[in-house]
Amino acid sequence: MAPALEFEGIGCTFSPRRAGQSAYTAVAGVDATIAEGEFVSVVGPTGCGKSTLLNMAAGLLVPSTGSVRVFGQPLVGINARAGYMFQSDALMPWRSALDNVAAGLEFRGTDRLEARRQAEEWLRRVGLGGFGARYPHEMSGGMRKRTALAQTLILDPDIVLMDEPFSALDIQTRQLMENELLALWSARRKAVLFITHDLDEAIALSDRVLVLSAGPASRPIGEFVIDLPRPRDVAEIRGEPRFIDLHKRIWTVLRDQVLEGYRQQLHAGA
Repeated sequence: MAPALEFEGIGCTFSPRRAGQSAYTAVAGVDATIAEGEFVSVVGPTGCGKSTLLNMAAGLLVPSTGSVRVFGQPLVGINARAGYMFQSDALMPWRSALDNVAAGLEFRGTDRLEARRQAEEWLRRVGLGGFGARYPHEMSGGMRKRTALAQTLILDPDIVLMDEPFSALDIQTRQLMENELLALWSARRKAVLFITHDLDEAIALSDRVLVLSAGPASRPIGEFVIDLPRPRDVAEIRGEPRFIDLHKRIWTVLRDQVLEGYRQQLHAGA
């Protein structure tokens, strides 16, 4: 069976925006796969091309080299089999939570009443059954993230792309959202490509963790199978000896790349 998502020799180089600037290669020579139903996280230092990789998986960026395949087929244009949850929620401020969740179905041509019925069901699934009439400015950060999660999953994508979706939340709300995500993922087992700076989060959620090197021309330098039992509670599992061992092993690979990324930022700002 073909992987849900496959990167083969992927590279992405950005042209200079102004005279005197040089072209910048964000990622280069990336080979990676995400199997159907697999949860894979990507970690790496700031500026290593994690979001670039995700945008190529979504079809929002065209690789400079290599190819992206979706269930064995070359990706051309937008990835219609993927749902994308952004770091900043993409809720429309003039729409209620219910109308935001229903919007994707309506844009696809679903009858409005049916779209709203499904939206109500998804709001219940993410714990917002009584909040459909609220507008984004009336919701907490956690409530907006739940709405954005429902907005993504209601379309039943075969691949879920997530770009640090919980990074702005406080630790308690973040852990609640991580557990809710795992519960929803376990029910349907979609392929997930999850971008995060948080190594604890990556280990707690994933089947595998990929480590990218510092940029430019970032590439995978480590791949770790997360053999922790499921189902998981993301708060409790952090104290397990196997979790601590995995964290040490991955951090050994990641630490030097984080330091290198930090040195590059200092040099750029000098």
